[in-house]
Amino acid sequence: MHRSLKIFGTLTSIGMVIVLMQGALVTKTESGEGCGATWPLCFGEVIPTNPAIETIIEYSHRIVSGLLGAMVIILAIWAWRKLSHIRETKVMAILAVLFIIFQGLLGAGAVVFGQSHAILALHFGISAISLATVVLLTTLAFEDGKPNPPAPIVKKGYKGYILAVFAYCYAVIYTGAYVKHTQATLACGDFPLCNGQWIPMLSGPVGAHFFHRVAGTLLLILLVVALIWTLRKYSHYRSLVWTHILCVILVLTQYATGISIVLTGNELFVAMMHALIVSILFTTLCYIVMILSRNKAV
Repeated sequence: MHRSLKIFGTLTSIGMVIVLMQGALVTKTESGEGCGATWPLCFGEVIPTNPAIETIIEYSHRIVSGLLGAMVIILAIWAWRKLSHIRETKVMAILAVLFIIFQGLLGAGAVVFGQSHAILALHFGISAISLATVVLLTTLAFEDGKPNPPAPIVKKGYKGYILAVFAYCYAVIYTGAYVKHTQATLACGDFPLCNGQWIPMLSGPVGAHFFHRVAGTLLLILLVVALIWTLRKYSHYRSLVWTHILCVILVLTQYATGISIVLTGNELFVAMMHALIVSILFTTLCYIVMILSRNKAV
């Protein structure tokens, strides 16, 4: 059922990952001004002549983002028409369109009005939501027609805890994006200490970096607690068990890449993986929240 929609949704999801990675590459290579302050043209040209590497990186990101924007809108309309009988479809379709447009406007604004740290951090946070909505729409296409789509019945306390962890994870994304865009990535030059101290001066780039470390550590603890809770009380729901196992694997990998960034001096591939993994983690938590919303907590 919905074979073409599944294929298109999968391709769009992969494309969104590519866009996210391109965005991380633009930031890491400081190519955000590769086309100057012009948008959608690049230095007033449709195809820039004799482009520098920064221009190639920035303009290719624009082109792929524009293509994926169109694909997301097509996916949303297609899903609305074919999956409107599923409760979550219309909400996800609307969010997918709104956030991909908002993401594009933020990117354009950053080019035209300057590379504000807050705007760039917001741009990354919005890209995480865009990825999640596209993946969830694709997931709904795969679920349709199955006799028993995941709909766990859980206690109010458990559901409230998961919602809190979900919101907290999104906040942690912004702390990491802020660290990246304020050039505070290597403000602490060692690990687990920060410049030889357990608790450094909590101001400026060092304070931002250290705060993100603490926030990331707390997220790891919260997700481990969520997994233990799930295994003890809801092990009969395979969808909950495996998604929580995936969350813990992802947050551990995220933690490891964060440490590697410090120890390797912000190596390009590791930094890009760091951005990708947290987005996949957030998408997984979005899926958990979605299936938990299908039944009232008892």
